[in-house]
Amino acid sequence: QVKAVQSGGGSAQAGGSLTLSCTISGVAYKMAWFRQAADNEREGIAVIGRRGDGSSSYSTGYADSVKDRFIISLDTAGKTVSLQMNDLKPEDTAKYYCAAQTVFRGWFLIPSRDLGRDQYNTWGQGTQVTVSS
Repeated sequence: QVKAVQSGGGSAQAGGSLTLSCTISGVAYKMAWFRQAADNEREGIAVIGRRGDGSSSYSTGYADSVKDRFIISLDTAGKTVSLQMNDLKPEDTAKYYCAAQTVFRGWFLIPSRDLGRDQYNTWGQGTQVTVSS
């Protein structure tokens, strides 16, 4: 069974930065970050996946709420996904989860689809991010 273990997070002032990381024990075709604020649904915010064209490059997708502020990346081994969060805002306060798609569902990355919870079958334990104004 593939497992995902998260690290990072914590507290920051508005305008600051934090980094989250997540390491998986097996193979994932796509990996993503979700977040869930109090009384809200868990929402997908960033996804990364292999292009599937034989190259080693990846495609990424972002929710509008974090586009141009957050950066998702994957290490060369394809085992650790990171989320660099810049220009943090109080509304970024939430519990953040990494997710891995370990069952092949196709190479092309379509953010409207691949930021959905139903695309992922492996989840990290969650880590709290709190941003103060």
